[in-house]
Amino acid sequence: MSSTHTVRLEPVGVEFEVEEGETVLNAAFRQGISLPHGCKEGQCSACKCILNDGDTEMLRYSTFALNDMEKDSGHILLCRTLAYSDIEVDLLNYDEEVLSKSIAVRTFSGRISRIEHLTHDIRGIGIALDSPIKFWAGQYVDITVTTEEGETITRSFSMANTPDETEELAFIIKKYPEGRFSGELDSGGIRIGAAVTVTGPYGTCFRREGREGPLILVGAGSGMSPIWSILNDHLKSGEARDVYFFYGARTQADLFYLDRIGALTAAHPEVRFIPVLSHADEDADWTGERGFVHQSVDAVLKDLDVDGEGDVYACGPPPMIDALQPVLFMNGFDVERVFFDRFTTSSAPAAEPTSSMQAAAQ
Repeated sequence: MSSTHTVRLEPVGVEFEVEEGETVLNAAFRQGISLPHGCKEGQCSACKCILNDGDTEMLRYSTFALNDMEKDSGHILLCRTLAYSDIEVDLLNYDEEVLSKSIAVRTFSGRISRIEHLTHDIRGIGIALDSPIKFWAGQYVDITVTTEEGETITRSFSMANTPDETEELAFIIKKYPEGRFSGELDSGGIRIGAAVTVTGPYGTCFRREGREGPLILVGAGSGMSPIWSILNDHLKSGEARDVYFFYGARTQADLFYLDRIGALTAAHPEVRFIPVLSHADEDADWTGERGFVHQSVDAVLKDLDVDGEGDVYACGPPPMIDALQPVLFMNGFDVERVFFDRFTTSSAPAAEPTSSMQAAAQ
C-alpha cells in the first residue's frame, strides 16, 4: 500500500493529497485543482514555487526552468517534485478564477473520426470519445495513439470545438518535417478509426467571462485551434463585446476556414477578422494586412486607443508570443488581462511543436 502525504498551498490555503511516486502537479490535476502549469516536463517555469517546509526530491528538469541559485534558495518545480513528507509551498503565480474553475484531469478513450487537409501543412482531425469530457474553451489535452507500425506517440493539442460540442473533439494541427504525430497523419500511420486515449483537460489560457472592453484574439499556424474555440464560445455566451480576430500566415495559401469566418462575421458584425501575411510579396493580388501579426495588432490597438481595456488571448509559436508581449505592454495591458498559449516543442524524440505550454502571462 503506497503512502500519501498532504500538500498545503499558500497563500490560498488549499490542501490535497499526493501519493508516493506521484508528482505534486499530477496529484493536483487528479483531484481537480488547477495550478499554474505549462510543459509538465520541467522545461518551462510556469509551475515554479517556493518550498516552505517538508522533504521533497525533484526529477530531472532543465536549468532554464530552474537555475541552481533558485534551487538553493528553495524554489521547486511542481511538475518534477516528489513528496516524502507533508509539505507546504508558496505559490508564486496563481489565479483565483483558475482555481475556482478547476476540472479534474481524467483519461478518456476514443477513435480518430476525421482527418482533413486544411492547407499544405495544416491538418484538421476529429476524435469521437466514448464518454464526454468537460473543459473550458482554450484548454488542451494529451492525445496518445499507436501507429500502424506499433509506435506509441503522445502529443498535446488544443481543442478547436466549444465545450458544449461533446460528440467530437476537433483539433487543428500543423505539420512539421520531423513531427511524428503530424507526419503519421499524412503517411497513413494514423488512420481514421485508430484508437486513442485523451487525457485532460490542461491549460489556463481559457476564456474568462464577465469582462469589459474588446476581445483581442491573436493566432498563427495551428494557434487557430484554441482561438477558434474561444471565439465561438464567446459568441455563444451572448456577451456584447467588440472582437478583433488577428491571424498571421505566410501567404494566402496558408489561410483556411475563410468560408466559416465569412459566415461568422456576417452573422456577428461586432467581429472583425484581420488576416496578416508575412510573405505577401508573393501574392500580387493581396489587399489585406502585410508584415508580422504583432505589427498589425500594435497598429489597431493604437488606432482604437484602448489603453489596456479588454482581454487578449494569443496562441502560436514562441517568436510570435515574444514579439507580441512588448506590444501589449506598450498599449497599457496588465498581465491579468493577457493570456498566452505558447506552443513549445515536446521533449520526446522526433519532436514537433505542440500546445504544451499554456499558462496565463505572469
